Amino acid sequence: MPGNCVIRSAMKKLLLFGVLLLTSACQSATPTLTPSFFPTSTPPPSPIPATASPVPSPTLQVSPTPFPRLFTEEFDASLTGWVILQAGNDAVPNIKNGNSHLLLQMDFPYTWLYALYGAQDYTNIRIDTQFENRALTPSSAGLLCRYSDKDGWFEYNVSTDGTYNVLYGRWLSVGIAEYLPIRDGTSNEIQPSGATQKIGLACSDSTLWLYINDKLIRKVDVGRYELTAGKVGVAASSYENTPIVIGIDSVTISEP
Repeated sequence: MPGNCVIRSAMKKLLLFGVLLLTSACQSATPTLTPSFFPTSTPPPSPIPATASPVPSPTLQVSPTPFPRLFTEEFDASLTGWVILQAGNDAVPNIKNGNSHLLLQMDFPYTWLYALYGAQDYTNIRIDTQFENRALTPSSAGLLCRYSDKDGWFEYNVSTDGTYNVLYGRWLSVGIAEYLPIRDGTSNEIQPSGATQKIGLACSDSTLWLYINDKLIRKVDVGRYELTAGKVGVAASSYENTPIVIGIDSVTISEP
């Protein structure tokens, strides 16, 4: 995501199947209410299949088995427990999973897709993902931790141009999100478009640990933001070129 401007995202609609469609623009907004993207007393709904029509359901889908807390997701089955968010336009997200991949496709420029594991909240936690950029560049993929629709979240993005950044995101009002840059840099560990890339993010007390290919590249102090717990997830974004397709091979949630 660009680090040189404040990005604010306006919500268009929320489908009970778990798809949230947003648009974004660099503009000012007055904080009012805080949105709620996850139910408080029931498990989160499953995202709609990529080929299904987005028809709201009157009830949330409840999983018959408990959601795991620490696990590796290889995307061979349904996305139960995951919630898809999109910022940048109001088109239905192009999401596919199966055959050991989660494909996040962005057909419009300056679009941001998120797959959040909405079934659990974490304090100190690590999330790793292995992915490939399968289409055009530039683009980026990233990880989130301590996501809260009330207090905000931390986001670590790696771009195909060899750069990375850490952002603090928060909701200013219903559907209006602001992203503030925390740190950025470059790394020779970042692979070019088409190559397999592994990145990791550990949230431990007041420090973020940034990994590329299992190598620690930086530690970032985020104590001033006072985020202590929240959800984790993966992110993908397009810039001026489309379509962008990010193939997520796996996501591992483990102790830091």
